[in-house]
Amino acid sequence: MTANLYIGGCSLKTHWENDRDNLPLYAYEINGQDTGRMISIRNALQQENWDYVTMQQASHDSGLPETYQPYIGLLSQRIRDLAPQAEQLVHQTWAYETDSSHPAFAKYNESQQAMYEALRQAYQTAATDLGLRLIPSGEVIQALRHHPLFDYARGGQTLCRDGFHLHLVYGRYAASATWLAFIANRPVSNNPYRPESNDDPLAEAKLRVIRETVDRTISTLYQ
Repeated sequence: MTANLYIGGCSLKTHWENDRDNLPLYAYEINGQDTGRMISIRNALQQENWDYVTMQQASHDSGLPETYQPYIGLLSQRIRDLAPQAEQLVHQTWAYETDSSHPAFAKYNESQQAMYEALRQAYQTAATDLGLRLIPSGEVIQALRHHPLFDYARGGQTLCRDGFHLHLVYGRYAASATWLAFIANRPVSNNPYRPESNDDPLAEAKLRVIRETVDRTISTLYQ
């Protein structure tokens, strides 16, 4: 079973403030479905005997290292207190699309490469400081953008659906494959699952590139 606590665009600072005051402000999603319940972080941590608990920064602050501490450290301590059996992981988000209209893109001079490099460093520092492993979704997304099929600036498939959220087929598939390969510690190149692709004639080629890129990226980073 997987669970998600959802507040759109929520920063680590806001997560900590919500936890500090034990506020039930999160939509509680189980296996991708909204349960209709609102829940607090503390309550959610005590719902199950979780194997993993992940944390991530809001995308707009992802490349700003000063926005991580002390909040991620305080949240990490809460997890240790209430779910000591769980491995804590940090999930790395991704850079915006090259033509993103997100207002926070200006923080990175509207440069995808600049945003990627900034968030890569900020996430790595936060994970290293806490001694936690990092799920490299942002690395995978950026690596895919160097492949002709996903080179959006030159006519390839975008991995975002609106300039910042992941594409419902290819972006989400890339992120979910990254999680599977990382957490299960097994390659995804031969995984039989295929998402619906709306009759895209290049769908199988794109999915194959994603699987190969996931395996190669994780192998390179964590060999």
